[in-house]
Amino acid sequence: MLDYNTSHDGLLQLERDVLDSVVQKTSILEFYQVDKTPLGRGKYATVCRAVHKLTGTPYAAKFVKKRRRNQDQMKEIVHEIAVLMQCSATNRVIRLHEVYDSTTEMVLVLELAAGGELQHILDGGQCLSEPEARKAMKQILEGLSYLHDRNIAHLDLKPQNLLLSMVDNCDDIKLCDFGISKVLKPGVTVREILGTVDYVAPEVLSYDPICLSTDIWSVGVLAYVLLSGFSPFGADDKQQTFLNISKCALSFEPEHFHDVSGDAINFIKSALIVDPRQRPSVHELLDHPWISLKANIVATPALKTCEVAALTTTTSPSTPISQRKNFSSSSPTKSTTNKDFQTISNGLNASPVRTYTVTANCLICSQCGTTCRHLSQHHPSPVAKSTITVDRGILC
Repeated sequence: MLDYNTSHDGLLQLERDVLDSVVQKTSILEFYQVDKTPLGRGKYATVCRAVHKLTGTPYAAKFVKKRRRNQDQMKEIVHEIAVLMQCSATNRVIRLHEVYDSTTEMVLVLELAAGGELQHILDGGQCLSEPEARKAMKQILEGLSYLHDRNIAHLDLKPQNLLLSMVDNCDDIKLCDFGISKVLKPGVTVREILGTVDYVAPEVLSYDPICLSTDIWSVGVLAYVLLSGFSPFGADDKQQTFLNISKCALSFEPEHFHDVSGDAINFIKSALIVDPRQRPSVHELLDHPWISLKANIVATPALKTCEVAALTTTTSPSTPISQRKNFSSSSPTKSTTNKDFQTISNGLNASPVRTYTVTANCLICSQCGTTCRHLSQHHPSPVAKSTITVDRGILC
């Protein structure tokens, strides 16, 4: 029986004897052949493919620095280990195999997902068909329900933290990366700025208490992205993105949602509510008609190529949305005509005006999962990708 304790900052702790029994006090290189080319790299962690020398079994080795900005991070690393240990009974969370301790790093040996990140499908200029998106969201909710039943909030749900067991196949999705997750026990208030720009919830931006429903907001953003290839709130700069999130300036452009069912759109709307107390629980979302197979969804190919256009955003917070430019992805350089669209603002009286200008094709950033908003093709220095991320409470 594992002995878990929770500190007031929402971090799980392991008793010293339990931690000592888990961590190997030797080099990972004694038992594994570690690839020099990483599978992925972050500011404070690197993931490499590692093959066990005796069994030949491939794993993912996550090298996590013990110190960041001259501060000890062992509490956070132990928390991630403890969360993974608590989730060992579900197949919707990546499995922890072993842990190694070195002078400057802790190495978490994890189950290797052959299909890589869900983000890779989006990077290829594809989004999911509605049946595939529904299947993916159901699995994500199953993993999230396991966490929430144990009062664990993931707090960084996004396509690159969702792993595929099979290449280009969403039949088996697993949640990963619990580096900023929190355990939210009754009576304990946790306030912290964390998450990834396009997926962060309004209460995080306003420094209100984090709750399990903070993940539900990210679920709504994920569903929107998987169905359209766009971030619902993304803008040219993070300040405007944050304003769009705070106002819930949400719309469903016919260009990208004309073949999406009403149940799917209702699912997204139900999750993207500014007041976290009004959002459904993960179990209520699992019972939603779109997820519970009560929805009437016409079968379409598993993947569809997204006809994505980049958007340039301007704002006028005092004026509600009344017009948007309708853009043609098949001919992005042509001028467009105006159409009126109803804006969903979840009861807010005013939303920022966002004027969309068609430019070049948009990609989704492989570093942070946000939808890139490219500069105009007439801009003297057009950019290829956005790399806006949030790392452990730092908005960068």
